[in-house]
Amino acid sequence: MRAKIAGYFAGFAALVMTAAPVLAQRSGIDSWDPLARRLDRSPAAPMLSGDQRGPDLEALNRILSSPRLSAFDRSIYLSIRAYQLSRLGRQADSRKDIAEMGKVLPAAWPLILSGTVPELAGGGDRAAALRTLDSALEQKPGDAWLTIAQAQVYMQIADFVRALGLLDGALAGPTTPADRRAALYFRGQANFNLGQYARAAEDFDASLTDRASFRSRLGPLLWRYAAQARGRLDARARLARDVGAESLADWPGPIAAFLLGRLPVGELAVVAETDDAAKRADGKCPAAFFVGIEALRRGERQRASEQFRLAQARCPTISEFNWAATSELKRL
Repeated sequence: MRAKIAGYFAGFAALVMTAAPVLAQRSGIDSWDPLARRLDRSPAAPMLSGDQRGPDLEALNRILSSPRLSAFDRSIYLSIRAYQLSRLGRQADSRKDIAEMGKVLPAAWPLILSGTVPELAGGGDRAAALRTLDSALEQKPGDAWLTIAQAQVYMQIADFVRALGLLDGALAGPTTPADRRAALYFRGQANFNLGQYARAAEDFDASLTDRASFRSRLGPLLWRYAAQARGRLDARARLARDVGAESLADWPGPIAAFLLGRLPVGELAVVAETDDAAKRADGKCPAAFFVGIEALRRGERQRASEQFRLAQARCPTISEFNWAATSELKRL
């Protein structure tokens, strides 16, 4: 059982620990990018599950009783147990685990919690997820990452107005550059789903600030394209200028190549299904969404509807692509 549970989180741990020195200061340019979990998920990091298939309390208790756990691993498992305890109505015990996280990993525990809880909420118990995050915010009021996590859970239930208010609040308070990029990115999502495309494009554009590599910029560039295309702006010219001479061979580059008219839709479908990196990232999900966006840009409403329904089926409910596809279908 322990090995199975550990497998759920091995990729997540590797992702964060890769940037551990930066995480400690919460100031990294490309560290723990929320978009990386959507477009470049490792095979060792499947979607966390908060339903009956997730780790049970007894198993978590056994794992956490081990004195050999690293501080990072202990914080991860404490975050999961805090959520499970909240599901069981044991709020006092859930708060104790959150407080313990603060002792075990003082600098990064809100970041850990913000990474696990929204994905655990995908199992369907969003109320428990929100209670867990509320308890965390009692211990660290106004924390940007915890607020962003709350907004993500509200977007899972299509309460984009509530999410937007939370993200406005996060951006109004003190933030590090990394905090601000994440809040802007998710505020772009909220605005997009509310049909406020110009504001969404501005948020995605602002979330590009200080991203050091083209790879880290590509996700927000793709979302900015979607917002500008839906706002009837010249999205292709702007994307072409920002892509420049960069290679689009590596996933999710082929999506950009398709949007720029450099890759036929059939070839994008083949890449999404056969390329190793695309398969690891569940590439068929974003591919369907962006094919739908391009169909709308061309005025092909029926094809757009078909592609958005395909994205709904392919993308989990914790995915921005699922939210946006659902919102676009409601507007068609």
